Amino acid sequence: MGNVFVLSFLFTRHQHSAECTDHYDPFPANEADENQPHFQGVTGLRNLGNTCYMNAILQCLCSISPLVEYFLSGKYITALQKDCSKVATAFAYVMTDMWLGDSDCVSPEILRSALGSLYPALTKKTQQDAQEFLIYVLNELHEALKKYHRRRLYEKKSLPRCCRKMIASESSIITRLFEGQLNYSIVCLKCENCTYKNEVFTVLSLPIPSRYECSLQDCLQCFFQQDTLTWNNQILCSLCETKQETAVRASISKAPKIIVFHLKRFDVLGTMKRKLRTDIHYPLTNLDLTPYICPIFRKHPKYNLCAVVNHFGDLDGGHYTAFCKNSVTQAWYSFDDTRVSEIPDTSVQTATAYLLFYSCQPFSIPIQKCKS
Repeated sequence: MGNVFVLSFLFTRHQHSAECTDHYDPFPANEADENQPHFQGVTGLRNLGNTCYMNAILQCLCSISPLVEYFLSGKYITALQKDCSKVATAFAYVMTDMWLGDSDCVSPEILRSALGSLYPALTKKTQQDAQEFLIYVLNELHEALKKYHRRRLYEKKSLPRCCRKMIASESSIITRLFEGQLNYSIVCLKCENCTYKNEVFTVLSLPIPSRYECSLQDCLQCFFQQDTLTWNNQILCSLCETKQETAVRASISKAPKIIVFHLKRFDVLGTMKRKLRTDIHYPLTNLDLTPYICPIFRKHPKYNLCAVVNHFGDLDGGHYTAFCKNSVTQAWYSFDDTRVSEIPDTSVQTATAYLLFYSCQPFSIPIQKCKS
């Protein structure tokens, strides 16, 4: 399954590691009050030592009803690959505790331990990048739950070559929900030969075109605008048989049901590093992706926000929290490790957003396994 697969000559991925600033609380929330009603899926998570990045991601995944239902219903058990079931089983335990448990706060230690055996950095008490942790989790869940299919090209004579989709040879609940496909048109500027390249993705890393203020649409337009590759970035043209200047433009040939945007706030130039604190305005409803989707496949052009990961601080010290919409109460909640509070819709828009989760369909309440 693809991670954030993009053409290497266009985009680079930055891995940042910093210490977590404990108790940094710009959106104060009280510890769970025992007198308050405990709703399904509204559960705090204990910080195991700079694990706010993990807690924020788990809260977002916990708010995605189709994913939660897959685990609560027990469907995952029949799909488990015996040689890599540890992470998926641990994830199921955590989701069950968060949705069906009686506690206002639970520990994700079982999942951290399972992931730590594969990614040792996660066992250290150092801050990790939330976006990379999300990819680790999605990759491991996919590997544990994937099924194999005959690989074939989805073609119709009426479809232009740029809009044809490759049917994946492996599928899972992760690919069905999160996986999309980008199509790159690559045009040699000397002979005008046009080729196409498909890349699958689970997260789209969006550049931020302004230092102070912009919209999510501005970020999307920047990502999908045509780029001209010159000098060291030239691409080998199969007709010219030499490297040539090339025009490259991306479009979405398969839009996922859940689309995750990573706002590239961490910028490193040589020895210089900085965090972009741009106030990015993003809609809570009706995000229109029509301009970026191949016309043939515009089945789900509009999306609604379902979760946000926030990052406070800078590269050398910071803290992650999450805002998630609960499918039971239809209300938004702020999750700051063990601290949970309901928030108004107006508080969901902040200048600290780092990851945005959008869904093309409204969520229903997850159905748990029926008792026999």
